[in-house]
Amino acid sequence: MSDRQSMLTQPLHRPSAGRMAAYLGLFMLGLVVGAAGSLVQAAWFPGGLLLALAGAAGAFLGGAWATGGRGGALAGAAGWMLAVILLTASRPEGDFLFAAGVGSYAYLLGGMAVAVICATLAPTRQPGGRSVRLGE
Repeated sequence: MSDRQSMLTQPLHRPSAGRMAAYLGLFMLGLVVGAAGSLVQAAWFPGGLLLALAGAAGAFLGGAWATGGRGGALAGAAGWMLAVILLTASRPEGDFLFAAGVGSYAYLLGGMAVAVICATLAPTRQPGGRSVRLGE
């Protein structure tokens, strides 16, 4: 039996308090970016939509790079998703923030696509050690 363990057989470690605070901060950043993007995309249609999606991509990918893994992108995306879902609901007074137009749907679907792309492009931890090849 080898003293080296593969990534799948290593025990899970609890995240530190600093990492949990970073995830909470990225979640809050996602909330702010989602709310700001919903306002900007409706104000200036073609440019505002691109600006809102670029801001979301920056928050998601920046969070992934800051934490060194996909969790940072997912924390920001979860905050963005919560903000967008809460803002799509209409109020009893009849007020709503998202109109039934192409720009709103492009922001909703484009933001989800950006979140998936940023979580996929996020850096992942690589197994350490002298040799990472199985045959050596």
